[in-house]
Amino acid sequence: MLGQIPHFDDPRLLSQDIPFADAGIFRIDEKRALVQSVDFFTPVVDDPFVFGQIAAANALSDLYAVGATPLTALSLVGFPLRLGEDVLAEVLKGGAERVVAAEAVIAGGHSVEDDEPKYGLAVTGMVEIDRMMTAVNCRVGDRLLLTKPLGNGILAAALKGEVVDEQTISPAIEGMKALNAAAARACLDLGVRAATDITGFGLLGHSMEMATASQVCFEIDSSCLPIYPHVRKMAALGLLPAGLHRNRHYYLPKAVQAAKLDDFSLDLLCDPQTSGGLLISVAEDLLPALQGQLAEAKVVATEIGRVIAGEAGVVIR
Repeated sequence: MLGQIPHFDDPRLLSQDIPFADAGIFRIDEKRALVQSVDFFTPVVDDPFVFGQIAAANALSDLYAVGATPLTALSLVGFPLRLGEDVLAEVLKGGAERVVAAEAVIAGGHSVEDDEPKYGLAVTGMVEIDRMMTAVNCRVGDRLLLTKPLGNGILAAALKGEVVDEQTISPAIEGMKALNAAAARACLDLGVRAATDITGFGLLGHSMEMATASQVCFEIDSSCLPIYPHVRKMAALGLLPAGLHRNRHYYLPKAVQAAKLDDFSLDLLCDPQTSGGLLISVAEDLLPALQGQLAEAKVVATEIGRVIAGEAGVVIR
């Protein structure tokens, strides 16, 4: 389908030469580029203010994955009038709170009447081209860090099924609300040049894209994966989102040694994340300094694997 879209052969469009780019990247001069992305979705929690926060953090994440500084955001809204204007106001206030936290501004937006609520942002930021992080810069010997736990897709499915409440899964909600700003800043300060954010394709899908873009092999240790509380129990109950099954169907056949893993590890690897953490590929000699800066910024980063020589893809241990 995407192959039917005309190719824009403009040398200023830097992202066209970056496989699996996290955002549109458009050079405006020799040193700087605009970075743009858009994301919106239906509610993953019941509280409208928190939903707005999560949706905004999720949209901003693509800018941080590239190392860009957010500048502006445009609100995108689909809303059923039967829910009332007060509910929509809370969604918008939640989104605005995260935009302010990102030190950006909401410049406008657009709304339509819809059968179900949807909210998100179109975001624009700026990045210095020689400091930009992309999926093509992984190198053999790098270590892989993940800056948020996994499993919020499974927990969102459990919340939708009314098996848990928002208080029970509050660590995951706080994680989804959290901006990836501090993690991106630490990477830029130390000269890290390879990262992506973990969203709808799950850790396995985004790892596979990143490894393929860099033509290296990611070796992921499944025993090291950080997990939000209650995820294992909810997965055992079969509370798995539809996106998880799609990810398993598409990505697992491409992963080496996946057949040897237990079902929960496979579910965790394929769980679609909302506003997930950054997956960072960092040179081994920079690893202690990066871990120190992340800890100082109160970002819990977990080492989950390494980059090895071999056929481009993912090996799961």
